[in-house]
Amino acid sequence: MTSQKYHLDALNIRLSHERSYLAQAKTEKEKEIRKVWIKQIEKEIAREKKILGMEEVEVDAISDDDLLNSLLS
Repeated sequence: MTSQKYHLDALNIRLSHERSYLAQAKTEKEKEIRKVWIKQIEKEIAREKKILGMEEVEVDAISDDDLLNSLLS
């Protein structure tokens, strides 16, 4: 399982890099290509998480202020 976790970590790093490259992309063609690559990496991450039993958990969207107020009350 450890080597699979390393693979997931590598995918997440690659995704981070691709998002950074997308933000710096100069042409529309480059942006389109990078968006496709990002989607592919996201799908691969989802598959890897499923294999590792780390499927995403649904959470309610709440602002930081609302969360803080809820915790303090």
